[in-house]
Amino acid sequence: MKTFSNTFRVLFGLQILSLWAGTAMAGVVGSQHDLTTGGTAQGQTANTDEVCVFCHTPHGSDVNAPVPLWNKVLGAPGSYTQYSTLQTPSFDSTEAPVGSVSLACLSCHDGTQAMDVVINLPGSGGHNTAGAEVDPIALGTMSGTPVPNLGTDLTDDHPISMQYGGGGPVAADADGTYAGTLGDADFVAPVKATVNGPIWWVDSPVGTAGTREKTDMILYARNDLGAVQPFVECGSCHDPHNDATKGPTTVAFLRIDNTASQICTTCHVK
Repeated sequence: MKTFSNTFRVLFGLQILSLWAGTAMAGVVGSQHDLTTGGTAQGQTANTDEVCVFCHTPHGSDVNAPVPLWNKVLGAPGSYTQYSTLQTPSFDSTEAPVGSVSLACLSCHDGTQAMDVVINLPGSGGHNTAGAEVDPIALGTMSGTPVPNLGTDLTDDHPISMQYGGGGPVAADADGTYAGTLGDADFVAPVKATVNGPIWWVDSPVGTAGTREKTDMILYARNDLGAVQPFVECGSCHDPHNDATKGPTTVAFLRIDNTASQICTTCHVK
């Protein structure tokens, strides 16, 4: 009876894990981030049915990349023209060089290399640190402006790699909602927790307040300006694994529905 009970627990656990994995993949498979024949991206390939390989690899990933098990060649941080070069008077946050998860997003979306250039090709024996294409014929670079091909001039896009709210929060702060004064008072105070280091987010109208969820505006810890602090990156507003959230327009991969500009008003006091 004990043996049967343990076996049942294992089988039940595997079933739950399988269901979770299917749910987690649901926002990628068949989406514009699916470059296999089942996707809706600008190009598809019959060379592989591995949806995840175009961004991630379980072995031989770039360990210097700021995202897990990254399978693409990253661009040079200094090759981008950033928003601060416009010298907009109302922009009062300091930018760091393009980095963190934004650099990973731009490895597809800056148009400098083909969408299917990866470090570790599907199967075995295809590892190349300089990158190689999965399908040179079917897949090329992103096209269309301003999305999905942002180019390397980012001055006409929302600032990224910028300290949140003009600065203020740092890693030494207590967990919870930031109680200090932001450099720019027109921003909502972020929330901090500690999980293998400091993590920050801004609670969205969706989900549970005080708990970081995929539907919150995620901020990214960086130490480029003399202290570990939260930064706004591409992944703050976009979830690359969720094609379902579109809002009143056809813009996909948003963290929440953008009805009444709630993506903006989650962070900006308006």
